[in-house]
Amino acid sequence: MKLCFLVEEQYRHDGMPLEVIRQLTSWGHRVDVIRPGRSLIRISEAIQAGSHDAWVLKTVSGGPGLTLLEAAASVGLTTVNDARAIRGVRDKALAAVIARSHGLPVPVTYAAARCEEFAAIPESEFPLVVKPADGSSGRAVRLVAHPQELLVAGTEPAGEGMLIAQPYIPNSGTDLKVYSVRGELYATERRSLLHPGRDVIERRVPLSADIARITAEIGTVFGLDLYGADIVLGPDGPVVVDINDFPSFRQVPDAVARVADAVLQLARHGSGALPEPATAALGPAFAPGRPAVTVGGAG
Repeated sequence: MKLCFLVEEQYRHDGMPLEVIRQLTSWGHRVDVIRPGRSLIRISEAIQAGSHDAWVLKTVSGGPGLTLLEAAASVGLTTVNDARAIRGVRDKALAAVIARSHGLPVPVTYAAARCEEFAAIPESEFPLVVKPADGSSGRAVRLVAHPQELLVAGTEPAGEGMLIAQPYIPNSGTDLKVYSVRGELYATERRSLLHPGRDVIERRVPLSADIARITAEIGTVFGLDLYGADIVLGPDGPVVVDINDFPSFRQVPDAVARVADAVLQLARHGSGALPEPATAALGPAFAPGRPAVTVGGAG
């Protein structure tokens, strides 16, 4: 097969996707790599029907790669993930609305162009987690204890555009990161960005049916095939605090081979293609016709 990977400068030395590209090449596939932030691209010729079997995006939120992926989709090329799905999770304000409207457990979300506007939120909802709506990799995420902190000069997160704020969900300081590779789910624990002093060893952990159901529903709602979800276990149950397309897949066993194979299957069959047979259907949370989901063990 002939594939094209869009790789942002931030990920040019990263194992995901570079090792995936090497794996695909070793299997005999041709992989072209475009670096959207550092390349002159003759899009009139590079992006045309039949140029590749699929285009794959691994870029930062707000980067130029998504526009190129959407251009590829506009001429009928297969994209991984589906280009229409990525925009819905890259914009965290949009993602919060989509998720909440479909009943996913996400915090109440506020949006503003300036941090100081969040000072109008009732003090009973503090502390708040404030972050850029187009943020990624934990960039500029802040825990704000009191409204007065929002009025201090120099506290604006880096960058421009919309900001979001959500009430902090009390938790142990450990985040649950759940990865989905074409319906196979893997859960890992890691230290929360909001609790830098917490001593947490990143490791795979068992995946409960409740967390699996929520994570799989994210794929259904947003139309994603390769994604990760950050979930915290709050006093009222699991809460989804972030969703990422094409994440790192850290701690997933044989992640490179699994992701490379998923890219090939999606290139051949399109979004929603799942391994057959799936071994663990997760019940009625899914829309009719949505494939079943396989849950990866922790051992």
